[in-house]
This record gives sequence, C-alpha cells and structure tokens, in this order.
Amino acid sequence: MEDWIWTTLVRALAFGTPILLAGLGEIYAERSGVVNLGVEGMMAVGALAAFAVAQSSGNPYLGLLAAVLVGAFIALPFAVASITLRANQYVAGLALTMLGLGLSGLLGKPYEGAPLAHPLPEAGFVAAALALAVGLWFFLRHTFGGLVLRSAGENPETVDAMGINVYAVRYGAVVFGGAMAGLAGAFLSLAYRPSWADGITSGLGWIAVALAIFAAWHPLKAVGAALLFGALYHLSYRLQAVVSPEFLKAMPYLFVVVVLSLSALRRGPSGAPEALGIPYVRGERR
Repeated sequence: MEDWIWTTLVRALAFGTPILLAGLGEIYAERSGVVNLGVEGMMAVGALAAFAVAQSSGNPYLGLLAAVLVGAFIALPFAVASITLRANQYVAGLALTMLGLGLSGLLGKPYEGAPLAHPLPEAGFVAAALALAVGLWFFLRHTFGGLVLRSAGENPETVDAMGINVYAVRYGAVVFGGAMAGLAGAFLSLAYRPSWADGITSGLGWIAVALAIFAAWHPLKAVGAALLFGALYHLSYRLQAVVSPEFLKAMPYLFVVVVLSLSALRRGPSGAPEALGIPYVRGERR
C-alpha cells in the first residue's frame, strides 16, 4: 500500500510539472486581464523546438532555451489580436491552439520516432517548477511590479492613471505565459518522454488553463492543484482496463469546459480578476 502511494506521488509530480509550469504562465496572463486558451498550441510548439534544437545541437539546454523563446514568440500574434486589435480573446486563443498543433505536427514529421540522445532529468524540471511557483507568488504579492500586474486585471484605469502603459503590462504577461508554456513543452520532449511525437501534449495545455481557475489565480495554490491533476492523470492510465479509453481522452476537454463555465460565476476578490477577458480601451469606462 505504501509503495502504491509513493509511486502515485512520484508520478503525480512528473505529470503535474508541465501542468504547473504552463498554469503559472496562464495565471500571470489572466491576472493581467487576458484569457489565453492557446496554451496547448504553445506547449506543442515549445516541445518541438526543444527536441529539434537539442537533437541537432547535441545540447539539451539549448533546446530548453529554444522552447522558451519560441513559446514567447508564438504568443505575440495572440497578444496583438487580443490586446491591440481587441479581438475576442477566447476565439483568438482557440486559433492559437489550432495554429500551434498544426504547425508542430507538420514541422515535426522528420523527427517522429527518434529518441533524444541526451535527455534531461525530470527532477530538475520538478524543482524548477516548485521554485518558480514560490518566486512568482512573491513577485505577485510583495512587489510593486506584482501590484501593477494585478491592477491591470482588476482596474486597468487605475494603472493608466499612474502613468503606466496597460497594454505593455498585458503584452508582457501574455509573452511570459507563452515562455512558460514553451518550458512546459520542453519538459515533455526533453525529460518526461525524450522524443517527439505529434500530440505529445495530450490535452495538458487545457488542464493548465483549468488549473489557473481551480487554483483561484494563486501561484502557491497552483502547486497543490497540479499535484491533484497529476495524480488523476496517472490514475487514469491505471483505469484504462475499466474505463473507456475514449472517455479518458476526452476528459481534459470536458474538465476545462466545466471549470470555465463555473468561473463565470466567480468575480471579485475571491474569484476572477474584474477585467478578465475585457479589452482595455484608453479613456473608455467599463
């Protein structure tokens, strides 16, 4: 019994690490007032970039850097559409997911089935994810920059009145979220499953979106939520003998729909940021 519990905890940490990394990025984006449903696509592109660069260079750390940079870069079109052009954030995020999955599937074909020559240890990613959660919580709650970020999602007019560019704050948060999603993808192709395969993210990006809401947009609570989701993900593999595989594959998508629906009822101090999903127009009151 103790071995079973220990195994579940260890695997929950491994499964939960990419969810936590991507979820922390989504928490920051949503704290600034922007919902990005493109996490799955950004993770897929990050995973491919990490594997391709690591395999061709022989240096997995270069692959890690490539994933972060590519994740941040692919978040830019979404930022332009949702922040500058004020497009519907949910639609723009879904488009980003489709773009990322399609692009990674197409460009990744030459790498299918090849094992990574020099994989990275899972433990390093796990430790980094936990340290990032603590550091990002401290920044968010105990620094002026964190106050500005939170204010951009709660009352952007106040940030504007302080002489701080709301658009720049939101751009920074969205790009940071893309970098974190890229890092989460790198974990999958460099450590957890050191290879590339189309569909490597397996819906984890959607769970990361749900995690941000489930954790009440709090980086430290996200750690516990990621462990819970990681444990459920691990147990789902053990349940394949008694539960339909089709249902298990659909579960991440069903879960995020339920959580997003429930989040609409939670606004204010204990719920979603007041300006979440609302484009900011300078001089226009909400």
